Amino acid sequence: MGVTCSIRRTLEETMPTFHPHRRPTGRATTALIAVVVAFMTTACGATIDRNVEAGRDALGNTGAVTAGHPLAAEAGLGVLRAGGLAMDAAITAAAMLAVARPHMNGVGGDTFLLYYDSATNLTYALNGSGRSGSAKTLEELKADGLERMPGAGPLSVSVPGSVGAWAEGLRRFGTISFAQALQPAIKLATDGLPVSERLAEDIAGAEAKLRREPEAARVFLPGGAPPQQGSILPRPDLAETLRTLQEHGPDELYRGALGAKVVRFLQERGGLVTHNDMADYLPEWTQPISTRYQGLEVLAFPPNTQGVTLLEELALLQQVDTDLAGLGHNSADYLHTVSEVIRLAFVDRDSEIADPKVMRVSVDDLLDGARIREMASTIDPSGRAPVLRVEAAEDHPNTVYVIAVDQYGNVVSLIQSLFATFGSGLVVPDTGIVLQNRGSLFTFEEDHPNVFARRRRPFHTLCPVIVLSNDRPWLAVGTPGGDGQTHTITQVLNNIRLFGMSPQEAIDAPRLRRLRDGSLAIEDRVPQEVRDALEARGYTVHARSGWTAEFGGAQAVLIDQIAGRRRAGADRRREGWAVAY
Repeated sequence: MGVTCSIRRTLEETMPTFHPHRRPTGRATTALIAVVVAFMTTACGATIDRNVEAGRDALGNTGAVTAGHPLAAEAGLGVLRAGGLAMDAAITAAAMLAVARPHMNGVGGDTFLLYYDSATNLTYALNGSGRSGSAKTLEELKADGLERMPGAGPLSVSVPGSVGAWAEGLRRFGTISFAQALQPAIKLATDGLPVSERLAEDIAGAEAKLRREPEAARVFLPGGAPPQQGSILPRPDLAETLRTLQEHGPDELYRGALGAKVVRFLQERGGLVTHNDMADYLPEWTQPISTRYQGLEVLAFPPNTQGVTLLEELALLQQVDTDLAGLGHNSADYLHTVSEVIRLAFVDRDSEIADPKVMRVSVDDLLDGARIREMASTIDPSGRAPVLRVEAAEDHPNTVYVIAVDQYGNVVSLIQSLFATFGSGLVVPDTGIVLQNRGSLFTFEEDHPNVFARRRRPFHTLCPVIVLSNDRPWLAVGTPGGDGQTHTITQVLNNIRLFGMSPQEAIDAPRLRRLRDGSLAIEDRVPQEVRDALEARGYTVHARSGWTAEFGGAQAVLIDQIAGRRRAGADRRREGWAVAY
């Protein structure tokens, strides 16, 4: 599942030395001295615990990091062990993922995060998603003959928000500089990325898309072919871009020469993003949204994400007239009930979630108690599948996740993405920047809240979560997986809370994904008799073998509020990695 110690030893990181005393509400003012925090010297040491076996949590009493790639998790843990805080570790890991998972996230993508501050017992939400470009109106796009927003290419690109979010998170809650957080990623991009089996498969699967763009083909099809497992994928252009950002700061992307290069490339291709669109971008702090569930407070990200959809699923489960645990884990009754709450919540999601400035309903409206009770009353745990005729929509489960918990109890739950594999398919020449295609999620239906308009945030599936018990963090959990993110989080949370599983057991357990046509994809480790029972109820069931990315790539850290123990797990369905100390 992971990258071996011999590979980890190829990567050295320059990290800061930290003042031994915490200053959680402001930036550290101590001089930061560069030291080597090495995978070379610590990555295989006995003092670090990793989830290298099935069903086994990584355990630690001090800090924990999970990430969508082993090198990112190890980089984040290196920051914690050097004295850094959760935000320092999370942003360092996020930057590493921009190199290690180049088809899923990066400088050209978006980031959302939740941050729990142990000094104030408050949780904050940072929206690092960019807005649509302003070069054309909806009417002008329709006049050009378009009937919908293209799924790839220059028109699908919105302003990339990740870099600004990284810097802003560190500014407010970090102790290291933006430049320092980028250093491990620069080192990896300079030395080249070791190509894992999963990365080799993913690039090969996108070969046709990459070949349509000369720069994308040059970067990711070296020698004219997808890289092979065990080879090294050089990223010199990206390394230079990161060094430029390291020297000049995030403004270089939004208001400097690097940003001008991005805009010029897009405008030459007929894109919508202008210089002013880039220059006006700012990440925004906001408040999480929440619901009570099984004695817990579940915090999620507000619109423009589907966080409210997750909360709606949980609120419905809370109101279902049955003992969920009593139904039995992955019984036909239980899976049917989960499928039904997903169905009901997604009706609202697909019709109402958009940039909050233009939504027709509020989060409070969607989670209104009387409304939820009425919806839940329609669910019969022993009932049949409803008849649905839904046009299936394309889904892109290409995203990465990071969780960091530090020695003081600060928690970061972070997610970032390009949306589709390699996003828009566009790579800005001589920069290594892969541009996202989040703009493709806009509709052209003028009566829909997510209709395209200039300077508007598109709907996002990204859904970071922190769960509180007695007003303190109990669990951080999240997953890649597009539409399926809420499905996975709901099941993993229930596995831990209702069925008494550890994080890794909860992640390893087989799960379902409700498809947009109403059918169910179910891992074949769910017993055949259960799948047969669901089919007898009217479901079309698609059994999936192996550990596939279709079901997400969940990560979780469970915090023992009495003993302080951190139990961390990550998903073998992708390249997830959990470490603790």
